[in-house]
Amino acid sequence: MHEITIVRDIFKVLEEEYPNNYRDIIKVEIHAGLLSNVQPILIQNAFEAFIEDEPQYADTELEVKLLPIIAHCANCARDFEVHLHRFVCPCGKPSDKIVQGEELQISQVIFANKT
Repeated sequence: MHEITIVRDIFKVLEEEYPNNYRDIIKVEIHAGLLSNVQPILIQNAFEAFIEDEPQYADTELEVKLLPIIAHCANCARDFEVHLHRFVCPCGKPSDKIVQGEELQISQVIFANKT
């Protein structure tokens, strides 16, 4: 199950990026493109397993947002959403230029308000 490795890597990056306050993180949002081979339910399950070993993240929420596949048409210079893995622009021309859908990235990190 590669999802547990993905979750561990996400939190390793956060610990490296925010060494002084990573324990104050209350929510992490990640964007996963449909072509990234990431299933949100499997990431959530992996996160639940992860916090068993890392209880400092027990109060942290992990949200996965799926991003559609967007391709670019060289013929008409438009971006279009790919449906059912058909990389054909509405203008009728095929395209293999993917501009969105392969990424897996941390998109937002929210920290607890410390007063």
